Amino acid sequence: MDSATKDEMQPSLPPGPEWPEQERAEQLARGAALKWASGIFYRPEQLARLGQYRSREVQRTCSLEARIKSVVQSYLEGVKTGVWQLAQASEAVQGAREALGQAHGLLQGMAETTQTLKPLREQVAQHKQLQVLSQLLPRLWAVPAAVAHTQTLIDAQRLLEAYVCLRELEQLQEETWAPLEGLELPVFEGLGPLAEALGRAVETAAGAAGQLAREDPALLVAAVRVAEVDAGYMASLELAPRDWRQRCLQALQEGLERTHFGTPLLPEPGALAGWLEALRVALPAELAIAEALVAPCCPPHYKVVQLWAHTLHSGLRRCLQQLLEGPGLGAADAFTLLHWALHVYLGPEMMGSLELGPEADVSQLEPLLTLENIEQLEATFVAQTQANVTQWLQRALDGEVAEWNREQKPGTDSSGFYHSPMPAIVLQILEENIRVTSLVSESLQQRVHGMALSELATFLRSFSDALIRFSRDHISGEATAPHYVPYLLATLNHQSALSSSVSGLQPEGAASGALAPVGTALDELQRRICRLALEALLAELQPLFAALPSRRWLSSPELLDDVCERTARFCQEFRRVRNPEAQLLLAEAERMVVLQYLRALMQGRLVCRGAHERTQVAERLQHDAAQLRELFLGLGLEESVQCAPVLLALRDLLNLRDPMLLGLEVAGLRQKFPDVSEDHISALLDLRGDVSREQRLAALSSLQAGPQPSPSAGRRALFSLVPAPTPALSSCLPSGPCAARLPSG
Repeated sequence: MDSATKDEMQPSLPPGPEWPEQERAEQLARGAALKWASGIFYRPEQLARLGQYRSREVQRTCSLEARIKSVVQSYLEGVKTGVWQLAQASEAVQGAREALGQAHGLLQGMAETTQTLKPLREQVAQHKQLQVLSQLLPRLWAVPAAVAHTQTLIDAQRLLEAYVCLRELEQLQEETWAPLEGLELPVFEGLGPLAEALGRAVETAAGAAGQLAREDPALLVAAVRVAEVDAGYMASLELAPRDWRQRCLQALQEGLERTHFGTPLLPEPGALAGWLEALRVALPAELAIAEALVAPCCPPHYKVVQLWAHTLHSGLRRCLQQLLEGPGLGAADAFTLLHWALHVYLGPEMMGSLELGPEADVSQLEPLLTLENIEQLEATFVAQTQANVTQWLQRALDGEVAEWNREQKPGTDSSGFYHSPMPAIVLQILEENIRVTSLVSESLQQRVHGMALSELATFLRSFSDALIRFSRDHISGEATAPHYVPYLLATLNHQSALSSSVSGLQPEGAASGALAPVGTALDELQRRICRLALEALLAELQPLFAALPSRRWLSSPELLDDVCERTARFCQEFRRVRNPEAQLLLAEAERMVVLQYLRALMQGRLVCRGAHERTQVAERLQHDAAQLRELFLGLGLEESVQCAPVLLALRDLLNLRDPMLLGLEVAGLRQKFPDVSEDHISALLDLRGDVSREQRLAALSSLQAGPQPSPSAGRRALFSLVPAPTPALSSCLPSGPCAARLPSG
C-alpha cells in the first residue's frame, strides 16, 4: 500500500485547541529576547554588528521551526498509525466474538447429545463387567467349595495349606475389585470369617506352644510361619495388617500364664507352701522346654526364652499381688512366701540356675514383692506370731501355776536343784521364732526379736502377778499350798535360768540396750520372789522376836535358839536354789533376822536397872551376834556380807562404863552405820537406863557435830529400815529431827 492510499485511509485530525500556556510562553520568550537584546546592544559600537546578529537568529529560528515541524509530523504519523491499528483490532475482536457465540451454541448442542449417550455409557460399563465376570465365572463358581475346603483344612489344623487357599481366594477377590469398581460380590462374603477362623487357629496353636513343642512341633511351626508370612504379605501390599504375629505372641504369653497362674490354680489358705514348691519345680522346667523345644520352632526375633522368663515372672508377680489382696495369710504362709520370694525364686534352684541362659535373667525386672508387700507380710507374720507366742507362753505359765498346789515338792535336776521345764520351753519358743526369721531378712528378725522381748517382759509380769495371787491365796487360807516355800524357791531357779539364757535371744548386730526392759523385769521378779520367801520366814520368826528383849532373854539363850533353829530349818531349802540366788537369799535372810532383832531392841520393852543388867545385855548381844554368825556361816553365807556385827557395835554402846564418853561411842557408831538416826540413839540410851538429860543431849550433839561418815558403795541399809519409837521432847535436841516431829506445847 503506497503512502497516498494510506493517507486516504487514515482519518483526518481536526485542529485542536491552542495551549493554555502558549500566551504566557510567548510573553516569557519576548521578555527574554528583549533582555538579551538590551544587553547586547547597550553600547553604540555593537550596533554595527546588528545585521550579523539578525541573520544568525533568522537561521536559528528556521532551524528550530524545521525541527519542530519534523517532530510534530512524526508524532502525527504515529497517531495515525495507532488509530488505524485500533480500527483493525476492533474489527478482529468483533469477528472473534461472533466466532465464540457460534462455538457456544455448538457446545450446548453437544451437551444435550452427551445426555442422550449416558445410558449407552452405562451399558458399556455393564458389558465390560459382564465380560470380566464371564471370564472369571469358572473360578468364582468354585469359591464356595474353596471356602468350605479351607475351613476343613483349618479344622484339621493344616494351617499352611489353609493359608495358601485363603491367599488364593483373597487374590481372586482383588482381581475382581478393579474391573467391578470395588463391587463386593456375595460369593466372597465368607472370606472375612474364614480369615478370622484361621487367625484363631493360629492363636490357639500358639497358646499351647509348650505342649505342641513336645507333642506336635510341626503344628506350632506352621502356626508361627502363617503369622510371619501373613505379616510380610500384608506389609508388601500396604494393606491393613491382621496382627496375627502380635496375636501369636500374646497367645504365647496368655497360654503360659493360664497354665501356671490361672485363677482356679490359686492356692487355698494353708496350701501356699505346696503351691510354691510346685512352682519351684515347674518354672525352671518350663524355661528348659522353651529353650530346648519352643525356641527352635520360632524365628530368632521372637526371643522365646526371654519371652518365657518375663511372662512367667509377670504372671507370678500378678498372681502374688492377687493373693495378697485376698483373705489374710496365716503366719506360716506369710513366712513361706517371704522366704520363697526373697531367696528361693532368684536362687540357684530357680531363676538363678547356671543351666539357664542369660536370656532367662529376671533380676533386672520388677521384684516379685514390692516394699509395701514385704512390709505387709512382715507385719502379718509378726502380729500372728505374737498372738501364737502369747498363747504358748500363757499355756506354759498356766501349766507351771497348776503345779504349785501339788502334794509333791518341785522336781529336781541331776544336781539336786529345783527344776521345771518351763524356762526352757519359754526360751525355746522365743529363740526358735527369732532364729527362723534370720532365713528371711534382717528387718524381719529385728521385728520378731523386739516382739519376743516384749512378750517375754509381759510374761515375766504375768509370772510375777501369778506369784502374788499364789502367795495371797496361801496366806489368806483360800488355797493353802502344801509346799509353799519350795515352789517359791523353784520359781527363783526359773528366774535364774531365764536371766542366764536371755542373752541368747540377742541376734548379731542388735542394739545392746534392747534387753534392758527384760533385765529390769527379771530383776523385779527376783526381788518379788525373795520378798515372798522372806515374808514366809518372817511369819515364823515374828512371834519369837515379840519376846525380845526381856528378862528371860537376859537369863536364857532359848529364845534366840528357837530363832536360829527355825531359821536354819527354813534356810535348808536354799540348798535347792542355784547360786548366786542362794547366796542372795541367805544374805537377805540374815539381814532380815538382824533387822527384826534391832526392831525388837528399839521398842523400849526393856530398861536396864543397873550396871549388872547392862553387862548382861552386852554379853547377850555378843553371844547372839556370835550365834547368828555361826548359824549363817554354817548355811554357807560369807562373813564379809553378814549384818550381825552391828550387834557388837551396840554392845559397845551399852557396855560403856562412863556415860560421859557416850558422845565418842555414838560418833563411832555413826561412822560404821551412817543411817543410824537420833531416834535410834535415843532408844538405845533408854535401854541403858542410866543416861541423864544432859548426857543424852551431849551424846546426840556428838551425832550431829561429829565428822560425816565416808560414803561406801558396799554398805547396806540397816537402821533406816528399823522404826524407832518417838522420844520425849526433853530427850531431843532443839534443832534435831525428833524435835521437829513433836508438837509444840
